Amino acid sequence: MKIDILTLFPQMFAPLNESLLGKAQAKQLLEIAICDFRQYATNKQHHVDDTPYGGGAGMLLQPQPIYRAMDVINAQDAGKKRVILLDPAGQKFNQALAQDLAQEQHLVFICGHYEGFDERIERLATDKVSLGDFVLTGGEMAAMVMIDALARFVPGVLGNETSAYSDSFSAGLLEYPQYTRPAEYRGMKVPEILLSGNHQKIAQWRRQQALKKTWLQRPDLLAQTALTTADLNYLDTLTSED
Repeated sequence: MKIDILTLFPQMFAPLNESLLGKAQAKQLLEIAICDFRQYATNKQHHVDDTPYGGGAGMLLQPQPIYRAMDVINAQDAGKKRVILLDPAGQKFNQALAQDLAQEQHLVFICGHYEGFDERIERLATDKVSLGDFVLTGGEMAAMVMIDALARFVPGVLGNETSAYSDSFSAGLLEYPQYTRPAEYRGMKVPEILLSGNHQKIAQWRRQQALKKTWLQRPDLLAQTALTTADLNYLDTLTSED
């Protein structure tokens, strides 16, 4: 997968060279290119922002530098691209969107700064995406979060290919509790069922624990999740106990 990032602050993306993402690039599973679109400014001062027509507070990113940067990217690779504009007004990013974006061959992230974008920049985007109902100083950190999340679905990035699909939110539920050695630590014991070797019972326990955790902490997710009759019966027992 190729990922281009348009930004005014290339140094902010140094963390993408660490941990799993760094290894994925070394294995050529991911190719991440950072473009400082200030180099495509059309004035001697290399300014990329200006005051809004009609007045108002703050500065807006001009269209010319970003359009010119996209021209170069398209000249290098004329193929189909998914272009993501980081925008507080965009659709909320979630696990399903991460999985969807991971199917693409080429992604482009446009990171804004200052007060906002010239409206014409939106025409470059196939998607407008937001991390949530809050405002960041720029799109750089949001882009890093999204890249980290979607990269988990790129084949070969994770050591265990099924890990991404069992994470919280992938199945609509929060992830069940997990334990490792030792079996007892400071009086806290691993549930006996996990030591039983009965994989059918373990699977049932994990499903019920995921349901319980979601019911307690994020009940809103249950309305969006396909639940079996057994799931509903178990949730009824929780409601009765409560």
